[in-house]
Order: sequence, then C-alpha cells, then structure tokens
Amino acid sequence: MTGALVVLLFTTRHRPEPVTANNAVGDATCLSCHRQHATFEHTAHRLTSRPPTRASIAASFASGRNVLRTSNPSLSYRMDSTAGGFVQTAVIGTPPDTHTHAETIAYVIGSARKGQTYLYASGDRLFELPVSYWSSLDRWINSPGYFDGSMNFGRPATPRCLECHATWFQTFADEKVSNRYAFSGAMLGITCEKCHGAGTAHVARERSPLRVLGPAILDPARLPRARQMDACAQCHSGAGQLRDAAFSYVPTRPLASHLLSDPVPAGAQVDVHGNQVALLARSKCFRESQMTCVTCHEVHQTQRDPTALSARCLTCHQERSHPPLPAQTRPLTGRCVDCHMPLQASNLIISEHEGTAERPLVRTHWIRVYPDTGHAVGPSAVR
Repeated sequence: MTGALVVLLFTTRHRPEPVTANNAVGDATCLSCHRQHATFEHTAHRLTSRPPTRASIAASFASGRNVLRTSNPSLSYRMDSTAGGFVQTAVIGTPPDTHTHAETIAYVIGSARKGQTYLYASGDRLFELPVSYWSSLDRWINSPGYFDGSMNFGRPATPRCLECHATWFQTFADEKVSNRYAFSGAMLGITCEKCHGAGTAHVARERSPLRVLGPAILDPARLPRARQMDACAQCHSGAGQLRDAAFSYVPTRPLASHLLSDPVPAGAQVDVHGNQVALLARSKCFRESQMTCVTCHEVHQTQRDPTALSARCLTCHQERSHPPLPAQTRPLTGRCVDCHMPLQASNLIISEHEGTAERPLVRTHWIRVYPDTGHAVGPSAVR
C-alpha cells in the first residue's frame, strides 16, 4: 500500500467525538452554512436549558404574582428580579418574627412548553430550587420532588439529569457527592453537536481542500435503525444509571455501553414522561415496520400541529379503511394522534400544590387503540 493511499484512508476516516468546550464550534457556526435548519434554535430541545433572563424565565416576578404560599402558614416563597439576578427566597415564620433563605437562579431548565424548573449554584455544586413554574396553571408551584410546606433547597442536580437538558458540563468525580461541576464553558440546551458530534474537524475540513474526502461529521440519519433509536433513547428512555462519564456518549455507540436503562418487564406500566422509546417499542406500528423517531418527528422544527403529525400516520395507514366510530360527526383527518396517542398524566413528575397533586399531561408514544376512551377525540393541542 502506497504512502499516499495510507494518508488518504486515514484522512477520510472520521470517528465522531463527544462534544466538549474544547472541540465545539457552536450552533452559530453550524448555521452559517446550514441556514435551512435555523428553525432548530426555537425547538424545545434547543431551549431546554438557558441562562436566566427576563426572556428565558416564563414565570412572572410582578407584585401579586411572585409569591407562592404553601400548606404551612409559616412558610412562603418570594421570587424577585434584582440587580444581582433572579432570586427565590424562603420566608419562614410569622411577621415580624421571620427569617429568610435566598438563592439566585443560575440556570433555567425547560422550554416552558409544560413548565420550567430552576437551578442554583453553591460553590461548585448545583441544586434544584424549590419553586418551579407550570405553564398550564401560569403560576409558580412547588418543584417536583419537594414536599409542600417543608423548606428544602437540597435536591442535587445530577449529571444524568443535566445530560438530557444540556450539551455539555464539565463534571468532577466525587465519591461523596454527585453534583460537582466546573461552570466555565458549559453548553446549554441541546445543540447541533449533541447529536452530530463535535464539529471542529468538520469545519476545518470544509474550509480546506480536504473537503472532497467527506464531511467529517456524524449524520444520525445514516446510522442503522438501532443506533438511530439509541440517539434519541439517551434522553427518552428513562433515567437509568451511567456506566461511564456523563456527556461522553456519541450516537455511533450502542447506548447500553453508556447507560444501564431501567428494565421494563412485559406488561409493566411505563410512565409517559421520560421513556417514550419503551412505549413506542410496544406499538405494532414500530414492531412491524422500520420506523424510527424521525419517521414522525422533524427534529429541526417546532411541531405543534396535530393535523401535520397525523399526516405521517397516513403515509402507512389509509383513512378509508378505518372502522366507523360511535357518534362520528366530523372527518377523521388530522385526528390520528388524539385518538391513538392520547394525552395521559405522568406519575413521575408530580408537584404538590394546595392539597392536590399536579401532574403534567404528556402524549403517550404507545400507539394503539384505546377502548377505554371509546375512540373519543381528545384535546387538539399537541403536547
């Protein structure tokens, strides 16, 4: 083999790297060439973590709307926008004998489609703040995992949690605590490189004569079906347990080498939040086809239109073969997902509020007939 051929083979081969602050180019660089995907910047994936600003925090700091009262008459929370940042303050006691505990929001978690929660930093550690925001109620509410009426600022933000809400954080191994980070260089939101791999080699090659040898970037659509599903499952298959370093996964690897997923026995109930892949795997549509998540989802765009999503169903299913429905008064077009992927309440994301347990409604990914609803058409909004 000639030396020139060896160089050619070596140069052509590209091994995707997990993105870090040292090998990332950022979305602005990606979009300077791939302008057709600029809509990705407005998706829930891209906005799933952000710095705290008036624009990124959906909840109100206005007087009269910035206080959360709890089931404990001696405990309330006040949310303030100050010159030093956005602050959550626990007020304990009865005036005038009160004392407070205040923490400043460091990161906003969630696009606000359903709600947001907020993190604060204490030294090099990150914790969840006790007050979140729910979009359906349009108000502050007790954060999931915190008990109403009990003051607590101690729920750690673990690397596995951040791995699904950010592209990269520098983590520190510590046998005693799990939530130590270096915040410099943190990459918030799910960026282009989370799914395509670090872009430094790609950009360097595209700006040189070596571009004829290939793009030096990962195209998930070209992966085998199992790896395509793994790429989504890294965040949509439940919490699981990390087997190697957080933020080290790239979609060319089997996900099982990175994440020990929670077992899902046949017949076991699967919550609609967090494990959409397991629900989809139970669907006849999935089992009897080669479909993947992107068969229905265009990840570079915001998708809210149930009619458009239902049209994906009709690429395989014919509406004219659908059996008649009881008391059918409207055409079926555009209502596939409302009937066969209905909204269901999550039992994993629960906030206690005013004596009730608030649960978000999430669209199930177990595609099937739901006889308990009598095929009734559910809400038209795609959640």
